[in-house]
Amino acid sequence: MRKISLLLVLVAGLAGCGPSETPAPKPDIPTVEELAADPERLKELRAQCKTDRANLGNVLCDRVAEATRKRFYGDGTAPYTPSETPPKF
Repeated sequence: MRKISLLLVLVAGLAGCGPSETPAPKPDIPTVEELAADPERLKELRAQCKTDRANLGNVLCDRVAEATRKRFYGDGTAPYTPSETPPKF
């Protein structure tokens, strides 16, 4: 019985713990759509993410990667049309 009550006190104590500081406000990070619409800025940010991802942050570099993927694949509505003649190996 003592072990259970000690465990409950420990769990209740840990449940009351939270972050001690409020998180710092994030700078304005462009959305994926904004990045996909501006190819010059996207190219520049891709180069920066390759060399200095730690300073730019994971959120921005992940959005840059997603915008690059979106520009490459498009919106995904184009149907696949195979060739009329099969490939010869």
